[in-house]
Amino acid sequence: MHNPPKTIILPLLAATLIILCTAASCKNGNKTQTSGESSTPMKAVNAPTFNADSAFAFCAAQCDFGPRTMNSKAHDDCGEWIARQFEKYGCEVTTQKAVLRGYDATPLQCMNIIASAHTDKPKRVMLCAHWDSRPWADNDPDSTNWRKPVMAANDGASGVAVMLETARLIQNDTTLQVGVDFICFDAEDWGTPQWTGMSNEESWALGAQYWSEHYQPAGGNKPAYGILLDMVGGENATFYQEIFSNQFAPAIVEKVWAAARAVGYSDYFPKQRGGQITDDHVPVNKKAGIPCIDIIPFYPNCEQGSFGPTWHTVNDDMNHIDRNTLKAVGQTILQVLYSEEK
Repeated sequence: MHNPPKTIILPLLAATLIILCTAASCKNGNKTQTSGESSTPMKAVNAPTFNADSAFAFCAAQCDFGPRTMNSKAHDDCGEWIARQFEKYGCEVTTQKAVLRGYDATPLQCMNIIASAHTDKPKRVMLCAHWDSRPWADNDPDSTNWRKPVMAANDGASGVAVMLETARLIQNDTTLQVGVDFICFDAEDWGTPQWTGMSNEESWALGAQYWSEHYQPAGGNKPAYGILLDMVGGENATFYQEIFSNQFAPAIVEKVWAAARAVGYSDYFPKQRGGQITDDHVPVNKKAGIPCIDIIPFYPNCEQGSFGPTWHTVNDDMNHIDRNTLKAVGQTILQVLYSEEK
């Protein structure tokens, strides 16, 4: 099969139990594996109320720049805007720039954006998302759109929007016991297009690979764990437990899904296994040594693909962003952060 940027791999031992959708095909009747329930349910904590309208506006503001494809003015202007927003909410912001090579050897002007909130707190949690747009709508049902850029309202902007709203809410809060490091990874979506007929997993998540290879904890305070937010604003989204996440950080998977139950969003976070997905969290785990999970949707009965009907199509726009999904993910993240102790 052709590898999408978030590659789904069939585990050999579980292949008879889990039928996974690829970017090219997704059939009805998929089965999933249910994981065990937590023996100690998490109690809801006194966290701020996530404002879905605000997150929606942050998502729209990124899309107003146009597709944020690598080496474009829209990309550069949006990156500066994201950095300014985090600074506005009291974060210490640095950028990590590098020239990386795409699958076709194209030089890519990459900029990872690192924003740290509550830098006085030694215990830290990392939230991350990618902010670039896919330059080719290579999963669009209309082949004439395959070389058109993707607006990436969901696949990129939604994760950054949830992080910006989180930064806004925690900026002056004195009850939060941990610091938060927000990482906006660049060059995630320049991976090999499906229409080339080639497969190269290393061509995806280039910014996360670079960041992970050069990672040095600021002040020696390495995050206790990380949570990747990828496509967290789509309509009818459900977030199954991703297999690499369970492999590298099962306790964090349980923590996040317990948080979703505590705040009433278990329908969005079913305790079932989804795909094994190559995404930004893989180099964070393997190269930076930070246990990191991926919150990413899984559509088990979608004809277009298991990442949903708008994934890598020209329809990934603001018309298909759902405030309810943003709310479910954002409130779950706040529950996780505010349940942490020093």
